[in-house]
Amino acid sequence: MFTVNVNGRDYEAAQDKKLLPFLRDDLGLTAAKDGCSEGACGTCTVLVDGVMTRACVVSLSKLEGKKVLTVEGIAPDEMVVYEHCFAEAGAVQCGFCIPGMIISAKSLLDVNLNPTRADVKQAIKGNLCRCTGYKKIEDAILMAAEFFREKKAIPAPPTSLKMDQHAQRIDAREKVNGTGLFADDLRFDGMLYAKAVFSKYPRARIDRIDVSKAQAHPDCVKVLTKADMPCNKIGHIKQDWDVMMGEGDITRYVGNVLAVVATDRKEKLEEIAALVEVDYTELTPVTTPFDALKGDAPLIHEDGNVMSRANLVRGNADEAIKNSKYVVTRKYKTSWQEHGFMEPECCVAVPEGEDGLLLYTTSQSIYDVQRECAQDLGLPPEKVHCRAPLVGGGFGGKEDMTVQPYAALMAWATKRPVKVKYTRQESLNYHVKRHPMEMEFTTACDENGILTGMKGIIIADTGAYASLGGPVLHRACTHAAGPYNYQNIDIFGMSVYTNNVVSGAFRGFGVTQSCFATEMNINLLAEMVGIDPWEFRRRNAIKPGDVLPNGQTADPNTNMAACLDAVKEVYYANPYAGIACGFKNSGTGMGKKDVGRVLLSVERGKVHIRTSASCMGQGIGQMVLTEICHVTGLDPALFVFENADTVRTPDSGTSTASRQTVVTGEAARRAGEKLARALEGGKTVADLEGQEFFGEYSVQTDPLGAIKENPISHVSYSYGAQVIILNEAGKITKAISAFDVGTPVNIQSVEGQIEGGMVMGIGYGVTEKFECVDGQPRSRFGTIGFMRAPDAPELEVILCRPEKGDELPYSLGAKGCGELCMIPTAPACAHAYYRLDGKFRQSLPLEGTPYRKK
Repeated sequence: MFTVNVNGRDYEAAQDKKLLPFLRDDLGLTAAKDGCSEGACGTCTVLVDGVMTRACVVSLSKLEGKKVLTVEGIAPDEMVVYEHCFAEAGAVQCGFCIPGMIISAKSLLDVNLNPTRADVKQAIKGNLCRCTGYKKIEDAILMAAEFFREKKAIPAPPTSLKMDQHAQRIDAREKVNGTGLFADDLRFDGMLYAKAVFSKYPRARIDRIDVSKAQAHPDCVKVLTKADMPCNKIGHIKQDWDVMMGEGDITRYVGNVLAVVATDRKEKLEEIAALVEVDYTELTPVTTPFDALKGDAPLIHEDGNVMSRANLVRGNADEAIKNSKYVVTRKYKTSWQEHGFMEPECCVAVPEGEDGLLLYTTSQSIYDVQRECAQDLGLPPEKVHCRAPLVGGGFGGKEDMTVQPYAALMAWATKRPVKVKYTRQESLNYHVKRHPMEMEFTTACDENGILTGMKGIIIADTGAYASLGGPVLHRACTHAAGPYNYQNIDIFGMSVYTNNVVSGAFRGFGVTQSCFATEMNINLLAEMVGIDPWEFRRRNAIKPGDVLPNGQTADPNTNMAACLDAVKEVYYANPYAGIACGFKNSGTGMGKKDVGRVLLSVERGKVHIRTSASCMGQGIGQMVLTEICHVTGLDPALFVFENADTVRTPDSGTSTASRQTVVTGEAARRAGEKLARALEGGKTVADLEGQEFFGEYSVQTDPLGAIKENPISHVSYSYGAQVIILNEAGKITKAISAFDVGTPVNIQSVEGQIEGGMVMGIGYGVTEKFECVDGQPRSRFGTIGFMRAPDAPELEVILCRPEKGDELPYSLGAKGCGELCMIPTAPACAHAYYRLDGKFRQSLPLEGTPYRKK
């Protein structure tokens, strides 16, 4: 028997175990999160006798006579300061890391109420965050120190809310105090725990699967195999993903599931899964697109190894290049990138009614989950009810199904609640990554440095399944020429199946890769012309009324030139500064259906905001609230933002393609205007009890290759310039972004998104590397190279707002910023290192830097 004092109270445990499952499973204290179970992420941080401790590492037997403090145990008058300061600073995005950050902040402020920023960075060095870039978390801790030190009172909340203001997010407090629930925080009576058995090899024939020993285990409740699947093919766009594989099948990657086991004793899952016996005939995997394209390559899918193609032709690139004064041709290569969202994938499936299911899951669209899970179970969609808890980061990596089909199937088979959660290593090994791409780009200009034409070939490794590989390839091609004014373009791309880990959606969506190639070529052209890279970009920057390389006419709100002007001084002031530009669409576009929906319902004197738009940290709730408050003038306290629910909230599409701010934001504005009209004549919200106000916005765009002079590919574009500054030792000391994202909705949120994107972009360009060798993932969470607070550089964000009257005519002028923020970062890093040591680097992550020495 072990006695542990937690939050001032003694608890007993019959068996020794790690502190984290004791807190979460036995005591129901779920603020400490299970982000990795290996002491790397810091989401489970608690205080033990005032010392920061990883709850996933320390055992109960080591805690006899010691006092454990979790976020739940912080005194209310102290917690309210953290709630205010973290919300006021904009430090909260997805929120999964925040309770751990609060504990680390407390460990510092309990002994030092006059910390420097360096002190704060050191205090949170063990806490990873993939959303914020750390700056606003550091600001929040410094602000909290001031409140404690000066005994400041918490100010009353404002009674109005407008666009382009500093405002506290409506979801911040529950994420700070730990009361907000993520999928893994949910518990139900009689709940089972299930786990998949994965393929040992990326490509092998499955000769035998024997589940008898697993079934005979005294704690095994159920084992399911392919034979139990009503429908075995799903897919976000292309229906090519095997839910399970069986005897006689040839595996496509190591993430193929061969069986699913369930038990009511979570600690027995690994033991039972290990009893499933599988015999294979190992086959040679196809691990590069070029091998997959060989004439004697095995077919990974029956319809061939080329998953998709894309081709963008405007003008006459060959003629333009032939007649140009300067021409550069180079090859470039980019690798995988791991999303690194702090919350591993989790789904809880609960039987509902006589023949239905209720799914709680981390995802980027509850309607996608409903559609795909209903399909694999052979059920009508209305029988699969999906509800969103908080989502701990996504960045594109939670668009595809991962754990959901297995939780749904097991709950359907057993008629009991079932939780399926990836371990961190399973998440690394099996969920999608950024597409590796190999590119050959030719870029040309005249004697004055005016771009004349470009040709490009892009070969993408989409891995074992299609995922979002088709749209990713399209974006890589349509954005490949950059945010510049020239129209002779010829870009061809192919996305190819291999036996590698699947590649899918990732912040930047293919544009990060092609931007790297074009921006590097531009630096070489500038040298040939004899002008500096800033000046070269300024001469070619797209302006309102110009025609983008993809044929779309630039809107009046296009502000690329202002972004470059904003970074001119800092670029010229630093000898080792690198510069790059980028642009990114908002909305799915390309002629695809793209609809945002918001329903307002007046219930018990409050206005309920109902939309399925998934928030993975970007602040959907605050965005729609701001749009509505701006047009109604109502007090934000009158509103309730509901979590996405397929029964309660209308389908507003997937949170992807930087679309929600424009598309769902415009739907929110329209719903708000209807509400405003209903309030005319002195009516109050109470007078509208029971009424509903619906807003919908459907984007109209043209498909790729549309036969028209100036097709509209996307409803809007955001633009930006970034500067990366190195010191003489090659360390990144500062990153500056000047971005045109239209009219900011919420200033802290916009800045925080951009700051987090810059740090993630530095990771992609310099510090991170995901290893996959011969189809086998080889990386661990703690060694990928995610940037921590002490290593993160100073971050500066400059927002280049449109002139009055030039705003985007939708969403009160707001444009997307969640993806653009990391697109120019890697080429800006590469350019900075080129200026430092003269080495022209053509692959990512960059080699020969202090961060990754060859």
